[in-house]
Amino acid sequence: MRQAQIDRTTNETDIHCELELDGSGIRTIDTGVGFFDHMLDLFACHGSLDLVMQADGDLDVDDHHTIEDCGIILGDALKEALGDKAGIARYGSFTLPMDECLANVTLDISGRPYLVFNCEFSRDSIGMMATEMVEEFMRAFAFHAGITLHINLYYGKNDHHKAEAVFKALGHALKEAVRETGEGVLSTKGMLE
Repeated sequence: MRQAQIDRTTNETDIHCELELDGSGIRTIDTGVGFFDHMLDLFACHGSLDLVMQADGDLDVDDHHTIEDCGIILGDALKEALGDKAGIARYGSFTLPMDECLANVTLDISGRPYLVFNCEFSRDSIGMMATEMVEEFMRAFAFHAGITLHINLYYGKNDHHKAEAVFKALGHALKEAVRETGEGVLSTKGMLE
């Protein structure tokens, strides 16, 4: 079973995460930030992942610590669930239309963390979630998972649709990249660090 369970407690957040890469659609998400919960639900649904994410954060300050720390713990969970990464497709890419928006997410489970984020928002927040936290979440996730992650929003007007397109495309790209091929490690080095 490709799964992980991680708990992370700091002075700012207390988070529990369970991730199953070969899931059956079980999703239990409660971070205290409604729009972010919606985005994680979309990500897990479109990635065919089972995901439990329970977070208690200092939302009296703002949403930054909670969302960033969820990215950290989700990245750690993905890295643990994949183990030595043997037998996975490694690469994933998906272009997703969401009404007037078009977004592409392309990733490499390489062990070399990097984020390219080309997505502009016109509003400061969507619900209780600051739009700048989309990029912060993606950075925390990519760096802790050890993936190279490219996110490009080609066009769009509605910020809700933009974020939704990005999170759905991430789920699809990740599903493609973690797909089991039955082969060895897809690297001439013989390992993915």
